[in-house]
Amino acid sequence: MIKFGIVGYGYWGPNVVRNIDQLDGSKVVAICDKSPASRKKIQKNYPNVLVTADAAELMSSPEIDAIAVITPVWTHYELAKAALENGKHVFVEKPFTSCRQQAEELIELAAKKNLRIMVDHTFLFTGAVKKMAELLNNGTLGKVYYYDSTRVNLGLFQHDVNVIWDLAPHDLSIIDYLIKERPEAIVATGETHLNSHEDVAYMTIYFPNKIIAHINVNWLSPVKVRTTLIGCEKKMLVWNDVEPDEKIKIYDKGVNISSREGLYNLLVNYRSGDMWAPQLDRTEALKDELAYFIQCISEGKNPHNDGVAGLQVVRMLEAASESLKNRGSLVRL
Repeated sequence: MIKFGIVGYGYWGPNVVRNIDQLDGSKVVAICDKSPASRKKIQKNYPNVLVTADAAELMSSPEIDAIAVITPVWTHYELAKAALENGKHVFVEKPFTSCRQQAEELIELAAKKNLRIMVDHTFLFTGAVKKMAELLNNGTLGKVYYYDSTRVNLGLFQHDVNVIWDLAPHDLSIIDYLIKERPEAIVATGETHLNSHEDVAYMTIYFPNKIIAHINVNWLSPVKVRTTLIGCEKKMLVWNDVEPDEKIKIYDKGVNISSREGLYNLLVNYRSGDMWAPQLDRTEALKDELAYFIQCISEGKNPHNDGVAGLQVVRMLEAASESLKNRGSLVRL
């Protein structure tokens, strides 16, 4: 039985608590939150759980095996470090840390103490992303050409990070998981309209072998859009995450070039075949993710969304921030 302490019971914390509490092999024994209203809500919903405003109580408790850090990104490093120093495994909300140096230190500390870090890249455990990984790995889609994502909505405005640090980690973690090549460079542009942070931004990521990724993130859209296009050599994929049923559609469309003998002798044929929507696993992604974390702790293995994966996302976020400051200059990774 893995006993958890939870730090943070705001927007995402209740979902983490609920899933850990319902899973076999885990139990929530303590929850920390600085808000009196949140603590009152916790006591009502979980009367048998220790409730406190002091995270140090959780870190030092011999009854707790793992700490879930569900707090703003600027607090992640100190809380995760304290948990690791006290011999606790750590589950950290995305993004992992505020900078790469913090991430590298936490990874080194966890390795030294033989502890597990999992970064909450929840989308990797959705039926859609698992299906995309399967289709790429078994060769159904073929060689990747591009990844193009639009992730926009009206709000929720963050006061400590810009829209890239808020929304882009979802796509950056998916890209890191699906595309085996390491990114080479990033360009980012954006503007600030309503507060001190960019609320509209665009990222372009360059990979080896002419693979390119583009991410559009926006807090000022009149509609919520969660659409990703993945263009590949054999087939093309559209993922619409707001679609209730057929979230993924595979299109047998593309371009065939039958001759490469000279620029003016290319024979280009446009292929337009069937569309099909595969059946997807409908298990709640966070439930699968936390079950996987418990399994990794029990078996002493590092998850694929470990600190190293979290560091890769932070490196891309830092590069994007540097490019933003310089009005879209190319930043090499």
